[in-house]
Amino acid sequence: MTQLFSPLTLASGITLPNRISKAAMEENMADYGQIPGEDLVNLYKIWADGNPGMIITGNVMVAPDAMTGPGGVYLGKNTLSDPAVRRRFEDWSAAGKSGGSALYMQISHPGRQVYAAMGTDVVSASATKLNMEGPAAKMFTDARALTSDEVDSMVTRFADTAEAAESCGFDGVQIHSAHGYLVAQFLSPLSNLRDDKWGGPLENRARFLLEIVRAVKARTSENFGVSVKLNSADFQKGGYDENDAKQVVEWLNAEAIDFVELSGGSYESAAMAGAAEDDNPSSTMLREIYFIEFAKIIQSVAKMPLMVTGGITKKETAESALATGAVEIVGIARAFGFNPHIARDWQAGNSLDVVMPLSNSKNKTFRVLSGMAMTKANLYAMGNGKMPKKKMSPFLAIIRQQTKQGKQTKTYRKWLESRT
Repeated sequence: MTQLFSPLTLASGITLPNRISKAAMEENMADYGQIPGEDLVNLYKIWADGNPGMIITGNVMVAPDAMTGPGGVYLGKNTLSDPAVRRRFEDWSAAGKSGGSALYMQISHPGRQVYAAMGTDVVSASATKLNMEGPAAKMFTDARALTSDEVDSMVTRFADTAEAAESCGFDGVQIHSAHGYLVAQFLSPLSNLRDDKWGGPLENRARFLLEIVRAVKARTSENFGVSVKLNSADFQKGGYDENDAKQVVEWLNAEAIDFVELSGGSYESAAMAGAAEDDNPSSTMLREIYFIEFAKIIQSVAKMPLMVTGGITKKETAESALATGAVEIVGIARAFGFNPHIARDWQAGNSLDVVMPLSNSKNKTFRVLSGMAMTKANLYAMGNGKMPKKKMSPFLAIIRQQTKQGKQTKTYRKWLESRT
């Protein structure tokens, strides 16, 4: 065996059987009521059978009226009071851990990155709106600024979700502070224009994240894992940059978290999905492990293990990332949508490369949307017991995803209205 599959013990005491992590992107596979359904459980069972060392779920939302998509999962303070709903979450955690993997729930709030069609009260660190290109600009609306009391309540929501996650069998949580979601909106000077204790200098902008970490740890057991997904940079002029990331990691050193996963970008600058700044689809879409260079920089100050994710489709790429010494865990998300047993195959020396369909469009937004749509199409298929496809039409994948999302939006709004 190569070093790719050597043991790793995290701060919580969880030992990973290998250093491959499955970071999912199945935010649109919930049943009515925004709870895990049979398809989602089936999908995690398939992934668990592939023997990744750790599975990190896709976004689980901390607020019912703030979803990254209408089919997302929500877990709040009172969600598990219904025994039938609790069983759904317990079935999900059991499926994800069935192959021996550690299972972390990624907990998140999208902030201003909520589709306008959802019809909800959109909030952010400040009153701002996403700056999107072309037709995508109409997909989002203006956000209002959270009041100081609402910020405190939001910290509590994250702790509520973490406590509930532990009670239904998850090994830990990952606090999503990247990709332009709410915590990242507080960190970025472009979206955080506040003049109170939550805004201004980086120390204040990072307060929201640090308070969430502390609240989560206070409400969960000592052996329950807590990790953070953090942007290495916004990739926008005047935004949060690598120096900010280094400082935030230094502050996180004092919080005894399990690991930090490094990513980058937001809906406005989708580096996390491989969108190239030079608008050349081959320059970044075909380049693997986008954030390893940032990991090398941040590793100089990090006292916790680092995880890097983004674009890994080859075993040699994962091995080379670990060989740098900058990271101790590599995350693979999209490739698992095309080969759910990739970690097991790599251990056996099989299927060393994963071939994924790519769009050659010069439009960055279309490339990102089509890549996500094609992956989600395979996730839906696997949830229904079918094998993933390696070839499909990017255009048709987007059309089908938009059609499905339209139906889910109607269902979601009906559920949300039933709560009032």
